[in-house]
Amino acid sequence: MKLNRLIITAGALSLAAGMGSAESHMSNEMVLVSWGGAYQASQLHAYAEPYMALHPEVSIIWDESSPEAVAKLRAMNEAGNITWDLVDVEAADSIRLCDEGLAMEIDFDAVLAPGDDGSTPTEDFGDSIVSECFIPQIVFSTTVGYRTDMVGDTPPTSICALFDLETYPGKRALNRNPLANMEWALLCDGVAKADVYTVLATEEGQARALAKLDTIKDSVIWWSASAEPPQLLADGEIVMGSSYNGRLFSAIAEQGQPIGMLWDAEMLDFDGWVVPTGLSEERLARVMDFLYFATDTQRLADQSAYISYGPARASSAPLVGNHATLGIPMAPHMPTDPANATNVFVTQYAFWSDYRDDLDAKFQTWLAQ
Repeated sequence: MKLNRLIITAGALSLAAGMGSAESHMSNEMVLVSWGGAYQASQLHAYAEPYMALHPEVSIIWDESSPEAVAKLRAMNEAGNITWDLVDVEAADSIRLCDEGLAMEIDFDAVLAPGDDGSTPTEDFGDSIVSECFIPQIVFSTTVGYRTDMVGDTPPTSICALFDLETYPGKRALNRNPLANMEWALLCDGVAKADVYTVLATEEGQARALAKLDTIKDSVIWWSASAEPPQLLADGEIVMGSSYNGRLFSAIAEQGQPIGMLWDAEMLDFDGWVVPTGLSEERLARVMDFLYFATDTQRLADQSAYISYGPARASSAPLVGNHATLGIPMAPHMPTDPANATNVFVTQYAFWSDYRDDLDAKFQTWLAQ
């Protein structure tokens, strides 16, 4: 059942971002929820630190609970005590939070910055606006990294190498949830890409995906924190493992680890902010002022200097430059680069919004067997 929603519009708030709200009417503290690691560091450097430089009275507290954002926001709402101000989530989770009334709907063109090219926010963000509550930041992918010194003379080129224990013996690492795992399992069990979600919506298709995963289950280390698979690769404890492309880029380019990237069937997705319902006027005013700044054309382009995720704004793409410390061009390391995107698998957000709770339960039961 959907709850009553508050829609943030220009008329609902007088924002400092172009609309003249006094700083005294804004909270001077924000709790931002993200994922930790290289991604959170990119957010810190690209827009949190510049924002605090402009507003020295503001302090930002980081919480790394984004993997559990849906469950925790449900609990906070039930308790009537919302302690988070802004939450970073994947696209499918934003739909769930929006449908449940746990995140606010946003009037994008009224309260976000226009593009530097003159486009409106809705034009600039385009297809990345998958929910009325979702303020996009980046395009990323879930993909597979492998130890270059453990795969012999034939590095993997297909996602189905995950299931090929004969050619690539050794441990794998996979996320302890169904997303990506079940799609890859069906692809490697012969289901056509266009039919994967139709099959996965059925009891038979779900059983088929889990049966395929059963073939490698004993060789899998299951991870919950996205910092784990790059570390397992670096330590040589696994031959390959799924991770986010930005985490793998950090291990390869910044740390010099002997890791290669397998882009085949990369699971393309969007990540962005949601604003929890139930914030006070002062907290909400600060959040919206920060969002206007943090999601403009320049700030999203700046983020790509710290991590290999593509900016969600079209106007930001031409501004993507070199890595902030390494000096290497970042465009070739983006999941959307043509050389990397020859066989992209686009996550179907509506499917996971509808099926995630049920498939999570089935997947955890299967893991425990």
